[in-house]
Amino acid sequence: MSFNYSVFGLSLHSNLPIPGLNPASPRLPGPDVEVYLGMPPSTHSDKSTERGVLTFVSSDLDASGKPALRIWRVADGACLYLAYCDGMEFWLDRKGMSVWARWPATSSLEDAATFLLGPVLGLLLRLRGVTCLHASAVAFDDRAVAFVGDEGAGKSTTAAAFARRGHPVISDDVVAIVEREGAFHVLPAYPYLSLWPDSVKMLYGPDKSLPTFSANWDKRVLSLAEDRLRFEERSLPLGAIFVLGERSSESAAPFLETPTAQESLVALVANSYATGMLDKDMRAQEFALLGRMLASVPVRRVRPHEESTQIDRLFEVIRSGYLPLISQPLPPLFRH
Repeated sequence: MSFNYSVFGLSLHSNLPIPGLNPASPRLPGPDVEVYLGMPPSTHSDKSTERGVLTFVSSDLDASGKPALRIWRVADGACLYLAYCDGMEFWLDRKGMSVWARWPATSSLEDAATFLLGPVLGLLLRLRGVTCLHASAVAFDDRAVAFVGDEGAGKSTTAAAFARRGHPVISDDVVAIVEREGAFHVLPAYPYLSLWPDSVKMLYGPDKSLPTFSANWDKRVLSLAEDRLRFEERSLPLGAIFVLGERSSESAAPFLETPTAQESLVALVANSYATGMLDKDMRAQEFALLGRMLASVPVRRVRPHEESTQIDRLFEVIRSGYLPLISQPLPPLFRH
């Protein structure tokens, strides 16, 4: 059997069902990407890394001091090999057209899917020339609004707060951006949000129960359809970017600040996906695209209150701050 999906504007063809994704029509053109779950590529051997080139070592360490992730160029540079500290393995061909995954007995297909739909597809998109940000995005009518920030900044929580108030979710964790006809579009990802238990409690109260992705991960799955929330299946032009900054104890928080052009560029570069894997040419292309994007897409820095209970106020501050930013007309394709 085979399974077909559409995510980030790509048609995926998989040998096993991918948890978290809704099946797409088998009549979709492509596929753009072949996914082989539970197996390595035929070129792999246990000595592949000895003949490969170690190109990336994560600064994050596990409890034993082992790097969370190491990446090699293997098969004479034709593939990237990703080895996670828990034994999860992925291979990507350099053109971003094939993905292989293998996991140890202590992990599961659900565990593999959490990696696949996050950092692995983020890296694959970069290999295909698509700029990606660590961000979440929701729809404001026919435009996308992205929430950018470091890990733990509250990107998914902010997106969930907007979703509960009627704004369809476009993407979570990875926001993929493409340039089309002078506008910068956010590509739709998957119909769920990933939330930590504290965020679920803050948004829904202590009685709300959401399932985990897997027995090995404590993050919870907020299925948009099951919770009567909406998923935006269209790619939408990016209307504004809000950078979630440090929390403030000031009584005025949450509040917005207008960063300089240089500060905006630094914030986006710092939150770009797979930045450690970009070569010189890819980095130059990213800088050029981000520069063009910042010339037309407004950026505001958000200073949330240190008390997470201020999420309703945060929603109002961002919504009210966004409305004056949409003075530029939409491209003709998106005008009603």
